[in-house]
Parts: sequence; structure tokens; C-alpha cells
Amino acid sequence: MTELLAGLVIFLAVHSISIINEHWRNRMVARLGEWAWKGAYALLALVGLVLVVRGYGLARMDPVVLYTPPQALRLIAAALLLPVFPLLFAAYLPGRIRTATRHPMLVATKLWAAAHLLANGTVADLLLFGGFLVWAVADRISLQRRVARPLPGAPPSGFNDLIAVVLGVTLYAAFVMKLHLELIGVPVIGG
Repeated sequence: MTELLAGLVIFLAVHSISIINEHWRNRMVARLGEWAWKGAYALLALVGLVLVVRGYGLARMDPVVLYTPPQALRLIAAALLLPVFPLLFAAYLPGRIRTATRHPMLVATKLWAAAHLLANGTVADLLLFGGFLVWAVADRISLQRRVARPLPGAPPSGFNDLIAVVLGVTLYAAFVMKLHLELIGVPVIGG
């Protein structure tokens, strides 16, 4: 559990710099340069992510169960997850989805985290998914007082929504049918 906690602290702290102190972040970018800042940021985020993945995997080997969700919640969670991949694609494919949600990646993160909290009931799940949910809510609130930096991506187009939905639903189907079991070790349906 220590590795999971350390990874969450590192990963979420790096992603919270603008939430906590955007002026410091901007000063550091000016001092170090954009690429050096992005390199340090990416390296720390990667270290955090590796620790999260390893720590979560280890915690799942000896789970501490808080609650056992009924099967119906797994189905609700699967339904909540349907828009997650389209929203992630929409963050980089500007169109009506991005305009309507304003921050599709944060909406996707909140849905992903909430759905997993409904379907899983261990301490590790609460730490991982609860941590991401709290972070996404805090980031969304902080964006009301700061200007979001532009995301790289395709130029705005009416076709971007269609592309985001088709790619997202295709990836969702692949996760439901096979990838979640292969990558995470847990089937989405029937597990």
C-alpha cells in the first residue's frame, strides 16, 4: 500500500501544481524553459504512474475489503464508462463535445473514478479512484479562477466529434471484450 500511496502523492502532486500555485509554475517555466519544465514534469509524473501501477497491483494481491458492491453496480459502472474514451479523444479533437463539456478530460476522469468506486470496494480502490476523483473535482474548481492552457490537438472541425465518438466507442468495446482483462487482470463483464 505504501507504493500506491507514494505513487498517488507524486502523480497527483505534479498534476496539482497549477491548482496550488500557478504563478510558481509559470515562474519555473520562464526560468527553466518550456522543454526542461515539461521534461521534469513528465519524468516525475512517470515515476508516480509506475509506482501507482505497481502499488495497486501489489495491493490487489492482499485486498482489504471495505464493501462488496452488488452486481447491479458493476452494470451501472459499465454504462458510466461508455463516454470516457470519447471524452478523452474529444479533449484533443476540438468540436461540440469539447465546447459543451469545457474540460472533457476532467469529465472523463470523474466518470472513470466514480464508476470504479461503484464497482470496487477495497481500500486500494478507494485510494486510487477516490484520489483521482478528488483531484479532478479540485482541478475543475481551480479552472474557474485560472485560464486553462491550450491542449495540443487537431484543428477544430465538425468531424472531430464523430471521430472522437467512433474511436472512443471502439476502444471502449475493446476494453470491455478483452483489454481490461489483459491489462488489468479483471474482466469487465462476468468477473
